[in-house]
Order: sequence, then C-alpha cells, then structure tokens
Amino acid sequence: MTAQRFDKIKKYFNRSKKSQIQEIVREPTSGGIIFRRDKDGGVEILLIQDGKDRWTIPKGHIEEGETAQETTVREIGEEAGLQNVEVLGWLGKIHFRYRRIDKLVLMTTQIYLVRALGDTNAIQKEEWMHGIKWFKFYDALDAIEYEDIGKLMLLAMKRIRQENL
Repeated sequence: MTAQRFDKIKKYFNRSKKSQIQEIVREPTSGGIIFRRDKDGGVEILLIQDGKDRWTIPKGHIEEGETAQETTVREIGEEAGLQNVEVLGWLGKIHFRYRRIDKLVLMTTQIYLVRALGDTNAIQKEEWMHGIKWFKFYDALDAIEYEDIGKLMLLAMKRIRQENL
C-alpha cells in the first residue's frame, strides 16, 4: 500500500484524545420496586416515566453516610411523593454503564422490594419526569424499559405470592 493511500484511510483508525475515555467513575445507586394491592387484591406496581419517556422505577444516587436502603426510601419520597413505605427486602442489583463526555460511568443499582402504605393514590411526580402511574403487574412488566429491572419485577412478584404480602 502506498503512503498516500495509507494517509487517506488512517483517519478511520486514529482517535483524537478528546474522544478517549479519560476516567472511570463508579456510581452506587439504589431504588425500589414499589407495590400495593388494588381493591380486588391484585398487585400494582408504581413506575415513573423519565425525561426520555422510558418507564422505570424510582432510584437515585446513594449519598455519603446513607445506606442503600435509606436511599431507596428517600428517593421514593422525592420522586413519587410516597412517605409511608415499608422496605421488605433486597431483590438484587443491576449494572449498567454509559459514557459521560470523557468518563465511563459504571453504575450499580441495589433494588429493594417496597410496599406502599397509607394513601397510595397521593403520588406526585418531580418536574423532570414525564409521568408517574400505578400499573397492574403485567402491564408494568410490559411498560418497563429495562430488561434487568423486568427480571427483578418477576422475582418481586414471586416473593409477593410466596409470602402472601
């Protein structure tokens, strides 16, 4: 291959420093699969619709000095307006990664099973959200945008049934 030809194609293989990952950042987060029983005893799941119109569960960053379980309760209060909840146990964790300019963000989210108590219709979405809604369980499973969360929802339902929650 001639040098001239090589110069024409090497631009496809050289990456500028700006596009390279400069740092790897770990972000621990926590959230909850929140459920309630409807008037007929059926299970309903609370989902929020994020800024990109994807249905998901309330979750957020674990703050300094806070446990994952405390974060879950705080985030449910902030994102859904539910202050009266009971954390029933840990369901699992999910991992995902995304790029933020020159950083690779590795996010690990601890997921808990949470029962909503009191006035569960008094939900309020935060300004950045596009929606918040109680779904019948299988409708929630259809609406959820993240496969890993969907798998944990199935695990949550199994536990709700087995323990008659």
